[in-house]
Order: sequence, then C-alpha cells, then structure tokens
Amino acid sequence: MRKRQKFVLTAVVVAGGVLGVQSLNLGWRYLAVGLLAVLSWVLSAWSLREGLSGWEWLTVLVPPAVFTAAVGLFYILLPQSWWAKLLVGFLIGIGEYAVLLTANIFSVAAIRTIALLRAAHAVGFVMTILTGFFLFDTVMSFRLDWWANGLLAAGGGVILIMPALWSVELLEKVERNIWLYSVTLGGCIGTLAMAVSFWPMNTVVNSLFLTTSLYVFLGVAQHHFAQRLFKRTIWEYLTVGVVVLVTMLATSGWGV
Repeated sequence: MRKRQKFVLTAVVVAGGVLGVQSLNLGWRYLAVGLLAVLSWVLSAWSLREGLSGWEWLTVLVPPAVFTAAVGLFYILLPQSWWAKLLVGFLIGIGEYAVLLTANIFSVAAIRTIALLRAAHAVGFVMTILTGFFLFDTVMSFRLDWWANGLLAAGGGVILIMPALWSVELLEKVERNIWLYSVTLGGCIGTLAMAVSFWPMNTVVNSLFLTTSLYVFLGVAQHHFAQRLFKRTIWEYLTVGVVVLVTMLATSGWGV
C-alpha cells in the first residue's frame, strides 16, 4: 500500500472514530478520544515508519495525535445535528490528511532537501494554530479553576510549540534551546489562560485570545529559529496581538 493510500485510510478511520464518539455515553467519550489519539499515533507511525528515525518518532508523530485528540474533544461540545456531524467529519478527514502530508514532508526533508518544504511549513503552522484553538476552547469550556486552566493551556502549548520549532531546522534531535523556548512560551500561554479565567468573556472569545497568543509566540519564535526575524516581522505579529487584546477589552462585561 502506498503512503498516500495509508494517509487516506488513516484519515477515514480517525474521522469515523471521532464521529462514533458521540454515540457513547458521556462518561466514556473522553476515554474514547484518548484511545483514538493513541490509534492516530499508531496509524501515523505505520504510514510514515519508512522515513522515521530517532526523535522523529516524537516530533513527526505528535502533531497528528494531538490534532485527533483536540478535534475529538472539541466535537463533543458541538450540537448533534446531522449536518454538523457530516461537516465536522469531512473537515476532520481533510485536516488529518493535511497533517499527515506535512509530517511526511518533514520526515523526508530531514534527510534530503525537497521543494515542498516551504509549503509544508505554512500548512504545519496553520494546522498548529487550528489545533490550538480546539484545545484551548475545550479547556475553557470545562470552566475549571484558574490554576487548572493555566496548567492545561501551558501543557497544550508546549506540545504544540515543540514540534513546530523543531520543523524549522529539522535537526537529528530536539536541542535544548527548542525545549527552553517551548516551555517558556507554553508557560506564557498558561499565564494568559489564568488571566482570562477572571475576565467576564465567553469561552469562544477567550479561546481566540489564547489562539492569537499562540500565533504571535510561535510565529516570532519560528522566524527567530530560521534567522529571519526582523523588526517589521515583530511589529506585524504584535499588531495582531494588540488588536485582539483591545477588542477583548472593549467587548468585555466589566461593570455590567
């Protein structure tokens, strides 16, 4: 079986599994999503095993598994209408396939130079941000204590940022500075999650703010690792962050 056929099969299985989660009792759904994420990792490893070595078993295979977990948790929160199920199932399949294609390019590019690497970076960045929104929206929807929001958001941030930073240089191992940046930026996202826990905003707005923070932190960090970080680039990312922050403050319910 060719790689692309394996990718399609994996995407179909994951999409079908996520859709099937809704048929379970609420108490079993979260366990099922966890098992589905593990299955996604196994199927991704099966699809990409020929080009994987060393740390790539972590850096290349984590994004598909995290995407599956994030979209599965987010799907539990959605309405149960048939059109929503069909739309989400289609989007899950397309998203999983895109993540696998990106992972395949990274695994090959770690060995030799290929022309699709730049496109893979762009797609990988978008999928990381999208996965971040699913994760942060799920965390904020649980309406946990502020410290729990911070820990979960920070952990999710580290898991998302580490593979994304590794993909910039595609080194044989995850170096110390990648871990340092991942933990630091993940901690910043966790701190922001604790802060928005006290803001009178709805879940979607809070999630978008945290996702924007991930967009700014990861975008600047990736440009830094690629040695293409200029003042104009920093201002572009900061402008997006400031606009979102001002919008949140302007629409918040303080004093209402």
